[in-house]
Amino acid sequence: MSGTDTRTDVLVMGGGPIGLAAAIEARNAGLDVIVVEPRNGPIDKACGEGLMPGALAGLHRLGIDPPGQPLAGISYRDGTRVVDHLFRAGPGRGVRRTTLHAAMHDRVAELGVTVLRSRIDSIEQSADGVTAAGISARWLLACDGLHSTARRLCGLEVAHRSPDRRRFGLRRHFRVAPWTDLVEVHWGRDVEAYVTPVGENVVGVALLGARGIDYGARLAEFGDLWGRLTGAEPLGPIRGAGPLRQRSRRRVSGRVRLIGDASGYVDALTGEGLSVGLAQARAAVHTLDAGPQAYERAWARATRDYRVLTSGLVRWATSPARAAIVPVAAGVPPLYGAIVERIAQ
Repeated sequence: MSGTDTRTDVLVMGGGPIGLAAAIEARNAGLDVIVVEPRNGPIDKACGEGLMPGALAGLHRLGIDPPGQPLAGISYRDGTRVVDHLFRAGPGRGVRRTTLHAAMHDRVAELGVTVLRSRIDSIEQSADGVTAAGISARWLLACDGLHSTARRLCGLEVAHRSPDRRRFGLRRHFRVAPWTDLVEVHWGRDVEAYVTPVGENVVGVALLGARGIDYGARLAEFGDLWGRLTGAEPLGPIRGAGPLRQRSRRRVSGRVRLIGDASGYVDALTGEGLSVGLAQARAAVHTLDAGPQAYERAWARATRDYRVLTSGLVRWATSPARAAIVPVAAGVPPLYGAIVERIAQ
């Protein structure tokens, strides 16, 4: 499919999970949709892969139920202390990113959404439409991730104010039977390790910290975790992402709406990225004809708790008081439980 005569109601830029969620929302609203994505097949990326109960419910609402491992709660650990909290609303699910993406692709195909293998390098707007990749649309939903081209093309990018404090993530899978049904967060001196069961014999381990993390060396610092992984077969390459902190001036530029990581991102520390992105996709589609400020307000509501909670935890995690995080969680279980429950929504 090509040529400027191609027309649609909604053009989705980016075919990752949030882009596909936006496409499903638009189809469910009765709109014609084309997704533009340059990559083939299920798309992998460095992420924790733990779906919180709220994210799982959001996927179910879209008709998606990816297979994976039940997640009963979250566990914070620092080598001497362990504090667990079980989700009150029922389990989440550990799902490999490629498995999630394949399930969402199946749903998009079922709804008759066109996915075009192409790249968007320019965006042209008029009073009543937008043109990109030879497609004319009433609206463009930009779901093209952390390093969003749409955010840059629309002049909405904001430079990071503290480049030396930027955080990055690395993730690898290991062939080993899960030893827990919790997401384990191991707190080290300046790096966190996130352990997520994603299959009967597959565990994902993500490290978050400053630029230049030596994955193997830093993982070995977590003695108990390293002991469980010793001898386990690594599955696939180490994947990286970052810098995690991204900001946008606004979420709307004419007929373009920024959604998901493209609209701004705080950190992966709380694991809410998919939940928040699904809420943004729904808000964007349902406010298309209500004017630009309607989506700005809906975006602020959908992301407020995530931005406040995650920003606060990141400031704590990057401060001299970092070592107090697990002791405080263990000493004040109601506070820790309240934070986990908010993350789980």
